[in-house]
Amino acid sequence: MEASYDPEQNPPLHAPLLDRSSPRTGRFAAVFACLFSLISLLALIINQTQQPFEKVQPRGVAEGVSAKSNPSLLNQVPFNWTNAMFSWQRSAYHFQPQKNWMNDPNGPLYHKGWYHLFYQYNPYSAIWGNITWGHAVSRDLIHWLYLPLALVPDHWYDIKGVWTGSATILPDAQIIMLYTGETNESVQVQNLAYPANLSDPLLLHWLKYPGNPVMVPPPGIKPDDFRDPTTAWLGPEGTWRLTMGSKFNTTIGISLVYHTTNFRDYELLDGVLHAVPGTGMWECVDFYPVAINGSVALDTSSFGPGIKHVLKASLDNTKVDHYAIGTYAPKTDKWTPDNPEEDVGIGLKVDYGRYYASKTFFDQHKQRRVLWGWINETDTETADLKKGWASLQTIPRTVLYDNKTGTNLLQWPVEEVESLRLNSTMFKEVLVEPGSVVPLDIGTTTQLDILAEFEIEPLISSTTNEIGNCGDGAVDRSTYGPFGLLVIADASLSELTPIYFRPLNASGGTLKTYFCTDETRSSKASDVFKQVYGGKVPVLDDENYNMRVLVDHSIVESFAQGGRTVISSRIYPTEAIYGAARLFLFNNATGVNVRATLKIWELNSAFIRPFPFERDCV
Repeated sequence: MEASYDPEQNPPLHAPLLDRSSPRTGRFAAVFACLFSLISLLALIINQTQQPFEKVQPRGVAEGVSAKSNPSLLNQVPFNWTNAMFSWQRSAYHFQPQKNWMNDPNGPLYHKGWYHLFYQYNPYSAIWGNITWGHAVSRDLIHWLYLPLALVPDHWYDIKGVWTGSATILPDAQIIMLYTGETNESVQVQNLAYPANLSDPLLLHWLKYPGNPVMVPPPGIKPDDFRDPTTAWLGPEGTWRLTMGSKFNTTIGISLVYHTTNFRDYELLDGVLHAVPGTGMWECVDFYPVAINGSVALDTSSFGPGIKHVLKASLDNTKVDHYAIGTYAPKTDKWTPDNPEEDVGIGLKVDYGRYYASKTFFDQHKQRRVLWGWINETDTETADLKKGWASLQTIPRTVLYDNKTGTNLLQWPVEEVESLRLNSTMFKEVLVEPGSVVPLDIGTTTQLDILAEFEIEPLISSTTNEIGNCGDGAVDRSTYGPFGLLVIADASLSELTPIYFRPLNASGGTLKTYFCTDETRSSKASDVFKQVYGGKVPVLDDENYNMRVLVDHSIVESFAQGGRTVISSRIYPTEAIYGAARLFLFNNATGVNVRATLKIWELNSAFIRPFPFERDCV
């Protein structure tokens, strides 16, 4: 059922956007300042009799992997979270386990009618540790069924953790799974596993190769800097290759290349696939081809004319996934970026928000490349233990080359998510004047799929160059922005999360546009990590500003200009939950009117539950 909104018959309400200097917050600010002074004085007196906080190392670092906790939040006053708040935070259509901790997606594949997702999982707690491989299957990448654990740490070569790995499907349909294990002596090694019964659509049982490990750290590589093998690709002479991340001289991120003909024996090539100084340890490396016509996805072993290759690395130092597009030379196994100024780790990001350890696979069923990514929590471990779970996966995204810009990938939610759409509402050319907020009355706003397009109408001319990117958030005004949406906001705008465009004057009278998410006012809780995320997004001359936003309780995924720039955010409101959550348009520019056209769907919940083995569902 679709409803429409006529701005002439129903003129929008306007309200000033709250900012640093809003008079509506003045009285509260004064009271707060007095209270803050008293609390600060008390804290100073107490602190004089106590030792300073000891710096706590993030969980996972000592074990040789990236940080899996937020120790900086330990110094914050704990918020009094309720069970109702915790219940609201759990997503309705994103994949996450029934309980406990999850991180990296592993070995995604399609086999005999089922999509398979393996993932880093702690079966005993909602914090990182005891890492095994969880396993789930789906017919459509949206509705998931939990299966028994696939791989557990039960041999000397993985007893301290079954870490990230990738699947390779051979031409004869055999499935090869390579994964990193941490040995009993804390050395990272690569291991081989394969299905016990390839005819089983659910791939319930896995065997570990008796000759494991199949790769060990080579000379010059530290024992805890050797992890996360990629999907293998077939070279022109019939030899398989794979790459994995490491570092050299502590600061140079590198991707090593191995050759194999049987997946049991490996030869390390001289040199590397690629290296970038100053980027530190590379992990969860991904390497795959894209067609420059931008219309089709390619099998991982594709190469030749009309093909570029994407190299992606997860940077351990910054916890950010970076990618670059370039040219792969299969005879030398070297990769060269198209633009060295935007090389891996110093240029484009896969996702500009809370996102890490992404992995793609080629879906031979629908001839598409599908991207998974891990989104962790930004609250405290104490809160995670109370609610009993931590982390989720993004909605799977398709990946294509952007042949309009020639410089970007396009990420877009898989088409199957549209099967969750329920009733929709249209808003056509809603006027949003400078400094105003316009409510969008659509009912429930915690599970949404939003398509929005914006046109700007300059009211004043501006030739002054403006610098910056996302600024200090949505309160940072410029001539042409920010403007966009306020999601998961309460009626008084005391909690809100702006998703916005911020065009800035650049040299030559052009505009440089940034796409941003501002979490700083998403929650009144202090023990939550909140920041402004964003990056540049190309907006071509014949394009309006457009975004797609998926809202699912505490996770918001935002896609600008067809997916050229993507931002994932975690938000933990204390008041803007359940029926109190609202949706608004806003325009905090100083020199433009904005006209917005939107189509908004309420989304159903996905069915994510244990596999019903008592019924024949295969």
